[in-house]
Amino acid sequence: MQIDGLFNTTIDLLGKSVDLRAKSQNLIASNIANAETPNFTPKSLVFEDELQGALKSGSRGGSTPAVTHSRHIQIRGHGGSLQSVSGKVVETPAKTPGKDGNAVELENEMGKMTENQIMFNASVQMLNKKLEGLRTAIKGSL
Repeated sequence: MQIDGLFNTTIDLLGKSVDLRAKSQNLIASNIANAETPNFTPKSLVFEDELQGALKSGSRGGSTPAVTHSRHIQIRGHGGSLQSVSGKVVETPAKTPGKDGNAVELENEMGKMTENQIMFNASVQMLNKKLEGLRTAIKGSL
């Protein structure tokens, strides 16, 4: 049984956001762990623009249904671009690296970690609410 299309774009987007935020948290944690490593350049995961582009294109994932007749209506929202969003790892060096060449600004990284954690928690809470609504619909009770 194929379940493509069971969930709406919001659920797919929130799921992808949770995945990307978890990857970002790992990179930030790595930056903090290497705060005293000589010549270390911190990295971050950039994915917001890519995610917005996938949403604007109207693609959620899955395969595109074949058009077998000229009068068939094209189905929007099936193209795979939301599922293919993986973000891009970029180096984010400090403006003034330390004497050992380390470019990690600990305060900056801690701020990024806090912001990312808040966004992760918000995505998880919204995803839980959406799934709770689906669960209620399946049960048929309020």
